[in-house]
Amino acid sequence: MLFGAHESIAGGVFNAIERGQKATCDTIQIFNKSNNQWRAKELAADEIEKFFAAIEETGVTVAVSHTSYLINIASPDKALNEKSYRSLKEEMERCQTLRIPNLVMHPGSHVGSGEEVGMNKIAENINRMFDELNDNDVTLLLEATAGQGTNLGYSFEQLAYMIDGIENKNRMGVCLDTCHIFAAGYPIIKPVDYKKTMKKFDEVLGLERLKIIHANDSLKELGSRRDRHEHIGKGFIGKEGFANFVNDRRLSQVPMIIETPKGEDLAEDIENLKVLRSLVRK
Repeated sequence: MLFGAHESIAGGVFNAIERGQKATCDTIQIFNKSNNQWRAKELAADEIEKFFAAIEETGVTVAVSHTSYLINIASPDKALNEKSYRSLKEEMERCQTLRIPNLVMHPGSHVGSGEEVGMNKIAENINRMFDELNDNDVTLLLEATAGQGTNLGYSFEQLAYMIDGIENKNRMGVCLDTCHIFAAGYPIIKPVDYKKTMKKFDEVLGLERLKIIHANDSLKELGSRRDRHEHIGKGFIGKEGFANFVNDRRLSQVPMIIETPKGEDLAEDIENLKVLRSLVRK
């Protein structure tokens, strides 16, 4: 299994690769632009060149990019929805340029318009984008959410509903976040519960759609609907829950990315990855 972390692109996207190497990552996740601004600085030719050179030099790959948190393609506000659509499309194009195979996004929030209306709007926007980017081969991943507020995608059935509304399903995948599904009410600690949850995922979505796992412990209890990440083994999921994931042979080709709190020296990333790796049974 490939283990990694979300690393900062401060100073240029290529810097994330070096940070990943320092943090002992096999692979990493990045933002391909500033995550809290709509405007994206154009990727310069020398920055792209340094990015590919850093991957070749370190052996650290980029498994996935995460979209900006500003994006909400479920929004009932027409101006915000269109702005979100354009931003998502741009991020797909940047992934293509950087040869990042996956782009993960929180599906969106219906903001009072209703879950079905919001999910239909998401599918409609993705269909439009795929039509306009027919030569783009990046896989778009819907991330399972904790169900906080009016966020969509907190059940496997909701994720399946959105994917069912998309014409080109071959370009769609799912990102499973351990903290999010636990907070949404899916038990994953005891092996018997883990097996039931993953059986449900396979029946509703299909394990072949699972492209990325976000490995985050939960600061809140099962079913809290609160998205609060904690260090591996220090939250309510605990080491027992993560042992289920890292020893599931069906997931051996699915990169596991941590999104846990850290400082400049990346010591927390190093420790969390060490804990994850220690759970793998020889």
